[in-house]
Amino acid sequence: MVEKRYRWEDGATLEEHSRRKHKILREYFARYLEVRCRLPQQSRFRLAIVEGFAGGGRYQCGSPGSPVIFVEELQAAVSAFNIRRAADGMSPLDIECLLVLNDEDDRAFKSLQQNLQPVLATAKEQFPRLHLHPEFRNLPFEAVYPEAKELLARGAYRNVIFNLDQCGHSHINRSTLIDIMRSYSSAEIFYTFAIQALLAFLRQNNPTLLASQLRYLDVKSEDISVLEGLMNKQTWLGAAERLVFNFFGDCAPFVSPFSINNQDGWRYWLIHFANSYRARQVYNDVLHKNSSMQAHFGRPGLDMLSYDPSNDANSLFLFDVSGREESKRQLLEDIPRLVSEFGDVVNVGEFYQSIYKLTPAHTNDIHQAIIENPDMEVRTDTGGERRSPNTITSQDILRLKLQRSFFPMFLDKKNNE
Repeated sequence: MVEKRYRWEDGATLEEHSRRKHKILREYFARYLEVRCRLPQQSRFRLAIVEGFAGGGRYQCGSPGSPVIFVEELQAAVSAFNIRRAADGMSPLDIECLLVLNDEDDRAFKSLQQNLQPVLATAKEQFPRLHLHPEFRNLPFEAVYPEAKELLARGAYRNVIFNLDQCGHSHINRSTLIDIMRSYSSAEIFYTFAIQALLAFLRQNNPTLLASQLRYLDVKSEDISVLEGLMNKQTWLGAAERLVFNFFGDCAPFVSPFSINNQDGWRYWLIHFANSYRARQVYNDVLHKNSSMQAHFGRPGLDMLSYDPSNDANSLFLFDVSGREESKRQLLEDIPRLVSEFGDVVNVGEFYQSIYKLTPAHTNDIHQAIIENPDMEVRTDTGGERRSPNTITSQDILRLKLQRSFFPMFLDKKNNE
């Protein structure tokens, strides 16, 4: 596969899939900061951002690339948080961020330094509560990763975000993704790639896996070219999503294998890796806010990959209004069944931990389905009952009602004997 590289020296063109990715990245990072900086007692928040393929910083049209987006959102956050804190009589909050900005391409690297210089100068002059520590590197990502780990260890950073937007498929080892997620308890990765790149990689390195994943499309691993004509079909999206999830699914506890919605077909994947269900929860909610920017082909409830693609031809999930309505209907059935697998009660935090591995659902829809479900009730730690979906907390208890319409299969069998 020939890799498509940006011509940064002439001013790179911002393509639509990158525009969509940047919007999701910006909104997620804003929510990330809001969630991580909400404690009234907090006076400092520290994080590190590693841009493995940072690009030139700005596109020909003037739109910011991801390094500038991160700095802009840090500025906006530290300003908004401290205005709010001052109004509430609270102590100010300082944010410290290590920025590891790397790009192997010499032209991109030169543009990156030029475009970031005024941005960093503005941050230093106008946002005294924001402390940025930039580290520029001009190396292949696998070569810079040990240096990045050393910088993170030296600064004892625990909150780490890696943004890895590679061209092609050969610049990041899967073992490196696993190492990132296992090295930092609060690590997250945004990983973008073209599905053709994964197909080429698997054809060369694991043709058996590729053949098994594409069997129902009657495509042989040695004849991948025919898949180009299927890129805009929903069944192809389902096959590709399963392939992506099976290949990357064990790299982190929570993996979002959703494609970027393109008019020309499902060619690009923006994968989010996280160690915390809370991160996946926020990410799902951001996708629903940006309905139709990413897509999923499968079930809308709690087990999104449990479906028969040959019999489920109309299961395109675009995180939009109709998708949410279908999700709510499925959740009413899925939630009590899942709780029954624990017995008849489960802590909400444990429930979250189990569902966010495989659900595209919005938090509000999950809570609404719990409250509206005739077979479920939510109890506080003092025994009170929750009646509003927006009051549910991770410390609450989900319980199957004694009188209910739903029964697990083994209870049905026992009652009929």
